[in-house]
Amino acid sequence: MSERKYILEPYNGMNTRYPCPSCQQRDKTFSRYIDTETGKHISPNVGRCNRQNNCGYHYTPKQYFQDNNISFDTPQPKAYKLRPVTPQPKPVSFIPVEVFKDSLNPTSYQMNNFVKFLINLFGVGVASELVSRYFIATSKYWNGATVFWQIDTQGKVRTGKIMLYSPTTGKRVKEPFNHINWVHKVLKQPEFELRQCLFGEHLLIDKTKPVAIVESEKTAIIASVYLPQFIWVAVGSLTNLNAEKCSILKGRTVTLFPDLNGFEKWSSRAKELSHITIFTVSDLLERKATEAERKQGLDLADYLIRFNYKAFALPESEATEPPPAVQTLVEVIPFEQPEPVYYFSKPEQPNTVSWEQDIIELENYFANIELPAHSVKLNGCSTITNCSSFIESHLATVKANKGKQTFLPYLNRLQELKQIISNNNK
Repeated sequence: MSERKYILEPYNGMNTRYPCPSCQQRDKTFSRYIDTETGKHISPNVGRCNRQNNCGYHYTPKQYFQDNNISFDTPQPKAYKLRPVTPQPKPVSFIPVEVFKDSLNPTSYQMNNFVKFLINLFGVGVASELVSRYFIATSKYWNGATVFWQIDTQGKVRTGKIMLYSPTTGKRVKEPFNHINWVHKVLKQPEFELRQCLFGEHLLIDKTKPVAIVESEKTAIIASVYLPQFIWVAVGSLTNLNAEKCSILKGRTVTLFPDLNGFEKWSSRAKELSHITIFTVSDLLERKATEAERKQGLDLADYLIRFNYKAFALPESEATEPPPAVQTLVEVIPFEQPEPVYYFSKPEQPNTVSWEQDIIELENYFANIELPAHSVKLNGCSTITNCSSFIESHLATVKANKGKQTFLPYLNRLQELKQIISNNNK
């Protein structure tokens, strides 16, 4: 039997590197040998230290087998039998809740450069709502830095991207170096098993709206003000549009808004991911961009902030029919501004009001009536075109977030719908 079947484990993140049994460095400098047919390690001490000059430890499979009286010509111990092995995925790691909560301290937003930019752009009210919606946080890693948390639909925090922006231009600070890092790296948690999700994924519990995907977190946040009929999420970069992140979108209506010069790549990815759902790729920027704008690599937010967001609210006379992309869904035409959660001057006061009785009454009411088959105008801003989907998603949201002020608008909309139906049935 040839020793070629044993190779040093290929690098696949720090989980595939280990402390050296010889020099015992804190950094993981040791590569173990694996059996290429089973994927298993030979032994924890069989491998090579990457510090070849300072350590030089190298214990080969051949030496190991000789030292343990294992012949290449005799049957191997059970652990080394040639059989296909499917490695079990390690459980996903999450950011500690206390770290997440500490980053949301309302008094720290006065130091957050990105939040300052949002206030300059939209005013305190809208900026406060955006902070609440996307859990925009503050980091002490750099003065004025922002944390964009990746929160999944179960409310678990996968990781957070730390970035530094200019408070006046909203551009990333890239000099004297690119100011970007990750919370899980800063915490230096051993054996952290990272599995990223979409930025804004927690918003997908609302199933009544179509989904829009952009590259950057900043673009998703800004676009949600101008075009609130979509749920805006971000993948983090041009190359991060992948099956693992998009699996949560199965069955959803999804539109991709790539940055300039990313249209071809995302069009190709849309075809590859078509087994998940149908992805429509917007060519809006490709059609409108000048040559200079292409060289700058502008994104959707760069265009949107040239306009007053209030100009995107359609007149009521034009709000009767939703656009084709959101047929049979709820369309909210202007930007909805529920009560701000973060005021940038004092912490939010805890809300002790129980919604339990309200939820029970709403469930019983909607379960015992015939729902309207036609569109229902909820208020001057919103039209419901599918009452059943609207009620199902809103009830699920309020049940999962009882008493949380951020989600009070969902309860209020259900109560508004109940009142409208009751009045129409009189």
